[in-house]
Order: sequence, then C-alpha cells, then structure tokens
Amino acid sequence: MSTTPDSILLPALQQRRAEQRYRHRRTLQTAQTPLQRLDGQQRIAFCSNDYLGLANHPEVIAAFQQAAAIYGVGSGASHLVNGHSAEHQALEEELAAFCGRQRALLFSTGYMANMGVISALVGRGDAVLEDRLNHASLLDGGLLSGARFQRFAHNDVEQLSSRLARTDAQRKLVAVDGVFSMDGDLAPLDQLATCCQAHQAWLMVDDAHGFGCLGERGAGVVEHFGLGVNEVPVLMATLGKAMGTAGAFVAGSETLIETLIQFSRPYIYTTAMPPAVAAATRASLKVLQAEPWRRQHLNALIKHFREGASRYGLALEPSMTAIQPVILGDEARALAVSAALEARGFLVIAIRPPTVPAGSSRLRITLSAAHTVEQVDALLAALVEVLQELPPSE
Repeated sequence: MSTTPDSILLPALQQRRAEQRYRHRRTLQTAQTPLQRLDGQQRIAFCSNDYLGLANHPEVIAAFQQAAAIYGVGSGASHLVNGHSAEHQALEEELAAFCGRQRALLFSTGYMANMGVISALVGRGDAVLEDRLNHASLLDGGLLSGARFQRFAHNDVEQLSSRLARTDAQRKLVAVDGVFSMDGDLAPLDQLATCCQAHQAWLMVDDAHGFGCLGERGAGVVEHFGLGVNEVPVLMATLGKAMGTAGAFVAGSETLIETLIQFSRPYIYTTAMPPAVAAATRASLKVLQAEPWRRQHLNALIKHFREGASRYGLALEPSMTAIQPVILGDEARALAVSAALEARGFLVIAIRPPTVPAGSSRLRITLSAAHTVEQVDALLAALVEVLQELPPSE
C-alpha cells in the first residue's frame, strides 16, 4: 500500500468533487471593477467585496505609485524591526482618529489580525465565546487560543448570557462578526454590549464587511449602533473590502494596542504590509470621507435590488447590507444557477459547504457603488429567467 503524500491526499479531493464542493480559481485579467475579464471572457461581476468601488480609484492608485517610488515595493522586515514606515504610522493615527479610539494597529491580513488578537488576549484558563456563524478566522483564533472555546446560536443573546453566567474564567472574550459575511445580517451589537457588560466580558467585533459602508460617516457597524470603546473595546476591520486595498487593523485603547504589540505573535513575527499599500489606504480613507455619495449610491442599489427581487417573487435573506444571498439549497442547484448566469454574462459565485451549513448552498450576490441601476436590473432579470428554466428543487 502506497503511503506517498499524493496517495494519502487524493481520496479527500475525489470525495470533495463527488460532493459538488470542489473549489476552482478564476484568473482575473482586468482591474477590480464590475466589468471584468476572467479566463478570457467578459463578465459583469456581482461577487467582489469592493463595496465602494475604491480598488481602482485614480487617487488610490496614484498614492500607491508615489509611495512605491519613495519606499520601494517591499517593507523588508516586521514592524518591530525596521519595517514600520512613516506611511504605516500615519495610517494608524488616521484610522484611530476616524474610529474615535486612542490607537490603531495594522496587520497584514484580517485572518492574522483575528488570530493575533484572540491569542494575545486569552489563553489557558480563560473563556472565549463566539457566534456559530462567525468567520473562519475568528473561529480558528478561538480554537487555537488555548482558552475554553464555546459557540452560541446565531445572534442568540439569551444563550450567550446563559453561558457567560456559567463560566468562572477571569478573562471572558466574546467575539462576533459585525456583518456576517455569508448572510449579510448584522450582529445585535447593542444587546451584545449590554450582555457583555453585565457579565464583565470583553466584546470584540470583526467589522470586515461593515467598515466603510455602515454608519453616518462610514465608520462601520459600531457607529451604526452608536457604540464606543467602552461598549466594544476591541474593534477589528479589514482594508481589502470597502477600502479597496489590503490588510487589516485593530483599534482600541492605548493599553490594548500595546498589549498586541508585545504579545500578538502574528503581528510580531510577520513582515509589515508594503508602505505603498498603507499610502493607498490613506488615500482611500480620504475618499471615503470626501465622497459620501458612494455609500448613498450603494444603499440605493441595495434598496433597488431588494424591491426588484420582491416584485419578481424572489426570496431573500433579511439583509440591509451589500451582501444579498439567494439560498438555493443543495450544491448542484447552486452550481447550476451560477453557471447559467455566467452563460448570460454575469459572475455570481455559488457558495457551498463547508463555507455555509449543509442544505444552505447559495448565490452570494454582492453590490458595489461602482454598479449601475441598469446592471442590477439586468442581473435580476437573468436570475429570474434562470430559476424559471431550471427544475424546482426537491
């Protein structure tokens, strides 16, 4: 019997193919805009997280190019060696001010930020409690922290309260998505904050999909609920979605940020993001504040899409965000609808287990301020046409 890596690994790949859960990469040949060329074919994309259309903004591109001419391409080292540039420092200060917090700290990716924060704040003998539908990075952070890890039912504050009441851990961290990435709904942050304060727990929010889009100024889900650092002491958000660049940050008190600098291994032992990316993000933050019409247009498109879906009789999840999932059930049906839409010129990816629970495969439609009303109408018409042509699900 062969024991080579390929012989051991291949059956799992074959099983994933048989279950209609195999993933494939596409090769993008254009900028991140609604009109994209993938694998040589022109498509209108409704699957990007570039919610404000900033990934290809001329001011953001210019800032990146100018900083690269000064600092070069790579940062060369970790932040704690000599990789922390003036652009990094300025971005951290500007993010902290925008979020109304004392300090902010940059991470190279959102996954690293969540892993790094949780592992620095809790460990053996502590407790970390998370929503069942949290992003994988939060869940992995909790599992690998060494703390007692518990999940609670999605947005179930009563169950969370019950579990917090039963733990005798000195440190209790509650971590949730602000906007849930596959369903588009919001965590009930006001209720969660009240619950955490009652049980002397720390509330951490991953606002990857709310930052830039929600709130009066675009400061995210915490601003949307009118909360501050006392209610949500740990705020994390990514920069590769609405901000259109890459990386992530954590914002909070002076003590929190210094704790992460000293104890967060993913921060300490990772090369800093390129200074040019930090410079581009500074430009994005300026555009975000100077062009509120982007959020306004995005919200108008969300309303238009949901009203159109209602007229056509399409069932949608209760999402007020740019993430508008269409639940289709089994994997094969989701793949078939996605393929049929692509044949009509639309790129909408089928999301299947294990990313989502079994039986809830879906199209994850995401809207952007770069989309037009006409493009949204065309997608709706194509989606209705495809669903009418396919046999009903069993």
